[in-house]
Formats: sequence, structure tokens, C-alpha cells
Amino acid sequence: MGSLGNSSSSSSFNVLDDARPDDKSLPAFMVSTSRGFLPRADPVVTLPKEFEALESILQRMPIKTASGEPGLLAQYKLGEVVENEFPNLVDAMDLYKDDLPMMNALYRDYSFLASAYLLEPCHHRFVKGEPYGLGRQVLPANISHPIAKCAEICGFKPFMEYAGSYALFNYRLEDPKAGMEYSNLRLIRAFENGLDPTSSEAGFVLVHIDMVKNSGPLVGGVMRCLDAASKRQRAELNEGLTSVLGALTKINAVMETMWAKSSPMAYTSFRTFIFGITSQSMFPDGVVYEGLNDGKPMSFRGESGANDSMVPLMDNLLQLPLPDTPLTEILRDFREYRPSNHKAFLLFVKERAQELDLKRFALEPEQTGSEEEKEQVRESRSLWIQVLNQVRDFRWRHWCFAREYILKRTSHPTATGGSPIVTWLPNQLEAVLEEMAQVHAQTRGDQGLGRVAEDIMEVAMRQRDTLRKEVDKYCAERGVTRE
Repeated sequence: MGSLGNSSSSSSFNVLDDARPDDKSLPAFMVSTSRGFLPRADPVVTLPKEFEALESILQRMPIKTASGEPGLLAQYKLGEVVENEFPNLVDAMDLYKDDLPMMNALYRDYSFLASAYLLEPCHHRFVKGEPYGLGRQVLPANISHPIAKCAEICGFKPFMEYAGSYALFNYRLEDPKAGMEYSNLRLIRAFENGLDPTSSEAGFVLVHIDMVKNSGPLVGGVMRCLDAASKRQRAELNEGLTSVLGALTKINAVMETMWAKSSPMAYTSFRTFIFGITSQSMFPDGVVYEGLNDGKPMSFRGESGANDSMVPLMDNLLQLPLPDTPLTEILRDFREYRPSNHKAFLLFVKERAQELDLKRFALEPEQTGSEEEKEQVRESRSLWIQVLNQVRDFRWRHWCFAREYILKRTSHPTATGGSPIVTWLPNQLEAVLEEMAQVHAQTRGDQGLGRVAEDIMEVAMRQRDTLRKEVDKYCAERGVTRE
């Protein structure tokens, strides 16, 4: 990898070593070995003077503002302000169209405003203990035109996305010298009380950022694995897998802190605003973006952990087979809700791993050779199953969060991204467990995977039984049929 790489060949990709944080001509999001899937530089916090009206409405918008006072959403007044007072600032964007990080900040801010406007009536009913009902079915031109313009320039959908808006471009550093330590992270925008860094809304978003800050070594390890496989260098492959394993272990450790930093009981109070338009009862016919798409409604998915790029990167590197089900089709649809560079990188890794037959190389039987060479083969297999196990661990934790934060607290049948709430996560988790069982069976007759891997498999197979019982229980309670 050079500083920019070369994306013209199937054997290389534009992975940055130097994220070039001061280059405003590049998209805010480009995959790098230094920052992984985080933006190349910390997000833009302050908007230009031309967007003072946008800044003002966003500061007044949260249920609890930075000052602690009730905001527009608490008073059910956001819609009124948007419709009667808020100007259409789309023409001012032309001044900044060549500053891509600034355009990304505008995309973030307009997507927050769009979601809050569309879902405000649903929140109002929720706090009264009523069903969500219908959201607003038309996004007015003073939001639809600007969000569409900056989304087109930045390569996003004209609706809130996880990386470009809600999470990964939505933090600032309280003390720039203290860096990305969790205690130094603050949200830029929030719906409920997220401007208070100790709130559950802040914890929910900031834990995701804290996880993704470990993605640089993950990206570096993946590239090293592919390079080693292309040269059939076993020791280098094991070093790459070791880097991947270390990064995933840290990511999972950070994920576990969610329990302490974001209360399960508080999640549903701000969750209302991260629902999408696709497959949601609040928007049965989609949403009309005033002045766009010939007046025909459009639909976009909401926030989902599936929008993150780290675990999909592992799926592609490990060549994980996914079941041919409608749930997997939803997973493929989520791939479109990522920065363009992330999407291209994930596709590159998938195609390159297949081209090199990486899995076969990692798991091949021991060959004749020195004891050192045989030991390296055994190490490859052990590392492979350990990496798979970290992917299993991630998806198991995600299922546990869904169970405790959502399934036990709401009967709404769809997740924020529009996937079925009960069966969606188990679809991917069971695929990982099945792959682990297949790899275990494949190597059992050839000195196995080693003691570490055998212990892993014992836990994983017990977990598979537990998962099936839990999913059957929730399906029966809710009258859901498994795919």
C-alpha cells in the first residue's frame, strides 16, 4: 500500500496510510489504516454563517437542549417552526460544494432535521403511551432540496445514514489534545438528551464511535492477509490474522461497555427518531420529498448496526456463506447505506478473497515440510476459527442488546432499519455458527484446530442451541414465522 494505493487493478485498492485530514477536496470518508472507517478528520462542528438558521433550529430542537431547557421536540413545535420560519438555504450550498467535509456536515445536520420533522408526531404519541401512528408524509422543500443536494455531492441517500450522519460524523473532541478517549467524546447533534455526555442517548452513539476507532488495525490486518495470500506466505498470513483478531477483541470489549453507558430502559425514548421510511407502519406509502422525484414518494432505511462496515468486512474476508433468504436480501440492501468508498472497499475484499481462495489457503491440510511449517499451518487454522469466534461474539452481543433493549420493551414488529425485529439478527448469527461447525468438521481428522479452538467450539455449539430456543420463544409470543 502506498499513501493512496491504486484502485485500477483488481489486486489493490485505494487504502490510505495517511488519511490526509487537511485535504478538503477528498470525501470525508475514505478507508485508511490509521483511522479505519472513521472520517479522515474529526467531523466539522461549526457551520458557516450562511447556515445560522440551520444551526439555530438544531440547537433548539432536542427534547432537552444543551442548556437543560425543553426544546422544540418537547413542546411539539418543530413542525410549526420548519413550516413557518425556516428558510430554504439550498443556494448557499454552492459556496461550499468543493469542500466535501463541510458538505458532509451539512448532510448530517439536514438529515437530523429531516428525521426529527418526519417523526415528531410519532414521538408525541409515544410519550403519551399511544402507538406510533403516522409520521409526516411530506418533507417540505426547505429540507428536501438541501438534503438531496448535499447527499448527491457526498454520495449518500437523502436520509439519515449511520456513518455520514448519525454516528461516525457526529462527534467532537472536548479537548483536542486528549484525542479519541471515550471520556473526551461529545455529540454534535442529538434528538433527546444526547448533548449531555452521561445520557443514554450519548452513550448509545459514542460507544459505536469508540468501537470504530479500533478499525484502523482491522483494515491493516485485512490488507496484510490478502497480500500474504497472493504470495502464499504463511507467516505473513498469520501476522495479518493476528492483527485482525486483536482489533476485533478490542471492538468487542468496547461493545460490552454499552450496558453501563446506555440504559436498556432509556433506549426506546430516543429510538423513535432513528426509524426509517422503508417497511414501517409510520410511512405506509413512503415520504414525498417536495419538489423532487416528480412528487412520487420515496423510501429509505433507518439506522441499523448493519450499516457499520467492520463486521461485513469480516464476512467478506472470511468468505462467510449466508443463507439464501429474504433476510439476507435485506442485509444486501443495507450495503447501499454506507459511504461510497466503504462500499467499494468491502466489495474489493470480497472479490479478492474469492480470487485468492483465502479460506482454502488458511485451512489447507498440513503438507510435508519442517515442523515449523506444520506449526504455521496449525496456527493459521487456530487463528481463523478465533477470528470467526470474534464475529460470532459480536453478533451474539448484538442479539443480546436487541433482546434487552427492544424485544422486552416494545411490540413494534420492525427494527429501525426496517428489518424484522425477531428473526433479523439470528439470520446472520446462525450463519456464523454454522460456518464454525463446518470448519471444525473439515479439520477434525487432521490434528484438529488446536485446544483453544476446541474450547471455542464447545461454547459456540451450546450458544447455537440457546439462540434457537430464544428465537422460537419470541416468534411464538409474537406470531412470527421464521424464514
